[in-house]
Amino acid sequence: MGEVIRRIDKPLQVNPFRLSQPMGAALAFLGIDGCMPLMHGGMGCTSFTKVFLTRHFCEPIAIQTTAVTDVTAVLDGGDGSIVEAVKNITAKVTPSLIGLHSTGLTETKGDDLRGIASQIDYPMVYVHSPDYEGGLESGWGKTTCALIEQLVAPCQQGRRNKVVLLPHVSLTPIEVEKLKEFIAGFGFEVQALPDLSTSLDGHLGEKQSALSSGGITVEAIRELADAGLILSVGDSMRLSAEALLKKNATLCHRHFPHLQGLEATDQLAACLLEFSHRELPPAGVIRWRKRLQDTLLDCHFALGQTRVLLVGEPDFLSGAAQLLREAGSQIRLVLSSVDSPQLDRLTADTVLVGDLEEAEKRQQDFDLVVGNFHTEALARRFGKGLVLRGFPNWEVVGNQLRNDQLYEGGSAFLCEVANAAERSRHGH
Repeated sequence: MGEVIRRIDKPLQVNPFRLSQPMGAALAFLGIDGCMPLMHGGMGCTSFTKVFLTRHFCEPIAIQTTAVTDVTAVLDGGDGSIVEAVKNITAKVTPSLIGLHSTGLTETKGDDLRGIASQIDYPMVYVHSPDYEGGLESGWGKTTCALIEQLVAPCQQGRRNKVVLLPHVSLTPIEVEKLKEFIAGFGFEVQALPDLSTSLDGHLGEKQSALSSGGITVEAIRELADAGLILSVGDSMRLSAEALLKKNATLCHRHFPHLQGLEATDQLAACLLEFSHRELPPAGVIRWRKRLQDTLLDCHFALGQTRVLLVGEPDFLSGAAQLLREAGSQIRLVLSSVDSPQLDRLTADTVLVGDLEEAEKRQQDFDLVVGNFHTEALARRFGKGLVLRGFPNWEVVGNQLRNDQLYEGGSAFLCEVANAAERSRHGH
């Protein structure tokens, strides 16, 4: 365990990669079937999020705005803007839910989202997500928590064969799907919240929809408390699990900081064996475990001499660092977008909460970068190897189909990183 520096003593971020809470909130609402995210703020905030997610997923993204200006924020507090926005939305489409989330402008004014939502006669969930604090991960987590608190019906007993999966924001749609399939393989019925695996998974619909297509239904969310087991993945999802536990005292909860690599996947398999009363995992799971073991051996020669820089959201960093350490990589520097308890458990020489300027200062310490699109210029400028992961990733097609989780995804990720390290070493 190396040094963890939580705060960089400088007045501004020079080369930032942190993403805002409202963006994370909007993304969570897109994991609900037929939901319309409604960003309570200026038009620019919503337009940026819409373009950002459209470029990342290569899919049309449905988001609406209350179009608040500094003048309307002061004169009417934004209440009228929300009411008018809901009227405009429902005049054109019929969403199953409206996801109202705030921005820095309206939070600074202090708009009462709960009071406004209670006066609107339409299914709505509200969440406070100011962009002057937290980031993408916390916006996703807060929204999940709000969905549970405001929609899930209390229950007195649970179904032992039903599992609720609470995935963190850095899990791609295909990764959520693979986790659901892995759990279902042990005989469980699985519901994920939020569920991007059927909404932003890149499937070709019959026509372009004005609402999110796919994801968990509002009806399924209301019935989540009748499950027997909650599986939360990532520390950002702990509060959501606690909120669901309050809905049913008989629920069992198992938390996983991440599900990357041999050790973490073994722990998940052991948990599912315990609750399913099975003696052995499915044959395919056993086979992929052996493949990952072989991959760890094969990649060790390339990764054992590779010094790595990791950049991204805390829950992603936790899993990627663990998997790379299992293969023998030297995690020299970790750059996190925001602070998190996850950072205290990372095995790395240095962990920073800061910006990419810190990586430039320490560019002699690493050979390969694993991070989002913002790290590409840094890697090219200093001749480092590069593996693109996280948000945003604007120049690569198929972000929603990348899987780094469990035994199968871990094998693919290690091979990709090892090949990138070898190409970099030989000047390719």
